[in-house]
Amino acid sequence: MLLTMARQLRTRRPLQGPDGETLGQRIARLRKERGLTQVQLAEKLGVLQTHLSGYEHDTVRLHAEIVVRLANAFHVSADELLGLRHRDDTDVRPSLRLARRVKKIERLPLATQKTLLKTIDLFVAGAGNGSQAGGQGAPRRGPAEARR
Repeated sequence: MLLTMARQLRTRRPLQGPDGETLGQRIARLRKERGLTQVQLAEKLGVLQTHLSGYEHDTVRLHAEIVVRLANAFHVSADELLGLRHRDDTDVRPSLRLARRVKKIERLPLATQKTLLKTIDLFVAGAGNGSQAGGQGAPRRGPAEARR
């Protein structure tokens, strides 16, 4: 049974939280962090994908029941979902997308896992020193310089 508890917003601009993020933007961000598509989340909530799209674009108002369902689906409090309270960094769970990748890495041969993890560690260490993907940060050395 799909709910059709959607009300179109009039021409009012959506409210922004203290971080400048609207409720719709927050819903979209949480959905993407968990590696879900709109269709997958809509099925979990028992609503149409078009309604979920309306929620994310701040064109449809959320019914209180949908707020509860979203909070449960994202494993956050309603206050966190509504932007009234920030989640502690200690409570953050890895995204579904990241968890899926970790499972794939665990299926690789041990030597390949070690090489991949060393590469990730080097990348993260470089990112922590202010370098960015795309060649910015420390200058690259050519093949002759790398052998020295």
